[in-house]
Amino acid sequence: MGSQDVLSETTRLASSSALLQILFRVITFGLNAFTLRYVSKEMIGLVNVRLTLLYSTVVFLAREAFRRACLSGSTKRNWTKTINLLWLTVPLGVCWSLFLGWIWLQLLEVPDPNAVPYYKIGVVAFGLSAVVELLGEPFWVLAQAHLFIRLKVIAESLSIISKCILTVILVVLYPQWGLYIFSLAQLLYTSILVLCYVMYFMKFLSSPEATKKSFPVSRMTDLLPNLIEDQTVVDWKEARLTWSFFKQSFLKQMLTEGERYVMTFLNVLNFGDQGVYDTVNNLGSLVARFIFLPIEESFYIFFAKVLERGMDVKLQKQDDIAMAAAVLESLLKLVLLVGLSITVFGYAYSQLALDIYGGSMLSSGSGPGLLRCYSLYVLLLAVNGVTECFTFASMCKEEVDRFNFVMLALSFSFLCVSYFLTQWQGSVGFILANCFNMSIRIAHSIHYIYNYFKESSYRPLKGLLLSPSLIFVYIISGVVTVFSEVFLCCDKGWLARLIHITVGALCFAATLITIFFTETKLINFVRTQFLSRYTKKET
Repeated sequence: MGSQDVLSETTRLASSSALLQILFRVITFGLNAFTLRYVSKEMIGLVNVRLTLLYSTVVFLAREAFRRACLSGSTKRNWTKTINLLWLTVPLGVCWSLFLGWIWLQLLEVPDPNAVPYYKIGVVAFGLSAVVELLGEPFWVLAQAHLFIRLKVIAESLSIISKCILTVILVVLYPQWGLYIFSLAQLLYTSILVLCYVMYFMKFLSSPEATKKSFPVSRMTDLLPNLIEDQTVVDWKEARLTWSFFKQSFLKQMLTEGERYVMTFLNVLNFGDQGVYDTVNNLGSLVARFIFLPIEESFYIFFAKVLERGMDVKLQKQDDIAMAAAVLESLLKLVLLVGLSITVFGYAYSQLALDIYGGSMLSSGSGPGLLRCYSLYVLLLAVNGVTECFTFASMCKEEVDRFNFVMLALSFSFLCVSYFLTQWQGSVGFILANCFNMSIRIAHSIHYIYNYFKESSYRPLKGLLLSPSLIFVYIISGVVTVFSEVFLCCDKGWLARLIHITVGALCFAATLITIFFTETKLINFVRTQFLSRYTKKET
């Protein structure tokens, strides 16, 4: 597959993922908003912070390094060895689940059983759900490597919707079940997720399409661990790269979930405050999950396939380098504009969004301030996702190992900064600490990208520069919407709220028009790559 074909398939994957996630997540958004009115803040804090942290830590530490190593390079490899390597995630996940489950049960503070019953059952269920999800890892990697459009998004979306529906039903009918409700929902989520992948491959491998595409796997038994006569069980080059990524993933997890570790192990917030923080955090990260994450995951595959790890720019195919630089510049511009729009407009509409979503439980107190700070954090998340996407896809093993030391320093600094900022600013301190660390990560990635293209004629970092007219429109929009919030929101009735929303819509429309006329290169990229598949269907 040529680099242009890879780019086409990658943009299809990213756009399909984003659109389908928006469609399915709108449903779950409504279901979660409904659930908030039936569950206490303490229950939300325990489930969404402590128990979800257990699940995400087990899954991340067991599989992240394998994913990055096995998705690097061409799809033309010995897939039997790669699949053998991927199955190691299951015993690794069992070990992490047992070890961390013991910590969660024996070393952490146990919640009041009258407020949150069945805590031990919850720990066991969430640890078990992590192991169940790891059973689908070979299927996931094979699907991602061959750019199976929609499979990942549909599988995850169906799983999440099933989980939310079961939670709503049980919360309304059997509220006294406590953590049993969320434990059953979590197990249902991971079970459906794995079943979707298994059933898809059962159907695909028996179809003529698999033979036509010369798919490297012909039977379902090929997706199980297999011994190869007179050969090693795994590819040791992949295994060594996995070990390098594992050391990095351990540190990255500390950065990604750092505030939850501080909450869980240092008890800086009670379960109720944790519940409010997590709800605001989930609401603020909607765009990151809808748009930025699909772009990051899809274009990591693109850059990993087009670029040669560790090879000098001058020694690689110049057509591929030119394409990679152009795509990187356009992606930086795209996520910068999306993130900046969220930062500017999110400040004036945070309180209104929280009041609509969760009522006074979220819109009063620290909720609006948290979401305003998170609007700034989304901008940093957007830029970091693309810069690290390129960095990790092009680094050689030695550079990955060196970056591990940077991540170690960042992990330590984040824990210290978050602890002190939380003591000073409460839950807002967690977001400020995340902004601090994300800024340092962005600076490191920008430095790497600058050096990577330094000896070439390509300057993809120009994607981070905006035209003066666009900056002016953003400033005016921010000022106008803030004044609108002061005079119209949020205790002056629904008519005032509608006028406030209308003011924001007009300012946003002016911003879009300015983008259309000033960022012509980006508009052309979006039109030719993300929108071309839809316009072709219409014609």
